[in-house]
Amino acid sequence: MKSLEPQKITGFISLGFLLLAAIFFLANFYSPNLYYSLAISIPLFFALSFALVSYFINNFIYSRIKPIYKSIHGFKQNDNQTEDPSKNDILSSINKEVADWMNNRNQEILELKQMEKYRKEFLGNVSHELKTPIFNIQGYILTLLDGGLDDPNINMLYLNRTEKSINRMISIVDDLEAISKLEAGELELNITSYNIIQMFDEVIEMQEIRANEKHIKLKFGKGSERPIMVNADKERMFQVVINLIVNSINYGKKGGQTTVSFYDMDNRVLVEIKDNGIGIAEEHLPRIFERFYRADKSRSREQGGTGLGLAIVKHIIEAHKQRINVSSKVGQGTSFTFTLEKAP
Repeated sequence: MKSLEPQKITGFISLGFLLLAAIFFLANFYSPNLYYSLAISIPLFFALSFALVSYFINNFIYSRIKPIYKSIHGFKQNDNQTEDPSKNDILSSINKEVADWMNNRNQEILELKQMEKYRKEFLGNVSHELKTPIFNIQGYILTLLDGGLDDPNINMLYLNRTEKSINRMISIVDDLEAISKLEAGELELNITSYNIIQMFDEVIEMQEIRANEKHIKLKFGKGSERPIMVNADKERMFQVVINLIVNSINYGKKGGQTTVSFYDMDNRVLVEIKDNGIGIAEEHLPRIFERFYRADKSRSREQGGTGLGLAIVKHIIEAHKQRINVSSKVGQGTSFTFTLEKAP
């Protein structure tokens, strides 16, 4: 049975009050006791008036608010509510709908502001990173054009420096392209089975000269006694390993060490790259994987790199549906850990 709308129910109640008042008024009108008649009629008059006023006000408000409510309700495209608003308290429903709508809009505005701030910061960082090698190239070329090209003590030196600056620009562009593809999900992974310990061994051998220059010892720790086979994209994981090892060397302390350990986690393996270097302040840890973010800007640029290494590492690990974490204390060192799927 179809339920009655609130204004119809109110109308029936008001009509009932009207009939009841008419009966009592006529009965009391013919009563010989005037005071008795007034005592009955006056309260009934006010009750009748209240009922009529309530009816007309309710009807007036409801007839005008219901279209507004439906309009607001219609904006909630993702709302699964199919309940007829006329079956509920219309004012409470409107209040809830408007509150929800305002919260959603405020959240969207906040997200847009954060995106705009991030966009400006990102463009500023890209501009800064590219500006340095461009200005260097410009200076070297102008010096060569002003006569340095004929000076054997200058020409080869400045040409070599120009090449280094060009390679730095190429590295920045390549890293930006890689991140864009990873974020857009356009970079397909070539999953194969291989020995992750052997990969670390190759990277450590490649970075041995760099580590020796800072008197940093690269070594294996727990779990490296036997081969560990994993399922992953070998080329992309090589980027991850070399970025993390180089990072530990760059921010290690003289005479320090970097230790690579492996821990069995049933169907996964946990890899840890731990150093006893300068460490990272706690307030920087939540942003350490952001593009171009540098905890110590002056020292970071002295070490070279594009400022994109850790962002690339994070995206590659997440593309494998795994996670990477960092823990660090200033003056004590930093530990990066990530997981990979074990091969059968």
